[in-house]
Amino acid sequence: MLNVGRIEEGFVLDHINAGNAMTIYRNLCLDKLDCTVAIIKNARSSKLGKKDIIKVECPVDMLDLDILGFIDHTITVNVIEHGEITSKKELHLPQQVVNVIRCKNPRCITSIEQELDQVFILADPEKEVYRCKYCEEKFSGKIK
Repeated sequence: MLNVGRIEEGFVLDHINAGNAMTIYRNLCLDKLDCTVAIIKNARSSKLGKKDIIKVECPVDMLDLDILGFIDHTITVNVIEHGEITSKKELHLPQQVVNVIRCKNPRCITSIEQELDQVFILADPEKEVYRCKYCEEKFSGKIK
């Protein structure tokens, strides 16, 4: 049996779809934090069959909930203080994401003006469709 020790202060990202932990790790820039990170891949889950889990020992305010909500708004975020779960954060699809995805339209101003932020606005919450703020190019895929 695998045993990953408990954390005193931080957060646990649970119910991540199997195989998505590294996407979250990269997009939250967890490699740049000076803290302990544990990634559990393909853990058994009665809810999902298989799931990934990420445990991070650092203050929860270092977590970008917008990026996390954009990647997968069904993830459970458990906040840990003094070794115990003190709260759960609810994720939502953010109204806008900045510099998470890139516009693929070669005629978009962001292709010409490299220093311009890549801004996408939530156009259709039900279908999870985002559109470029500048050219309205549609993004409805998943980030890698």
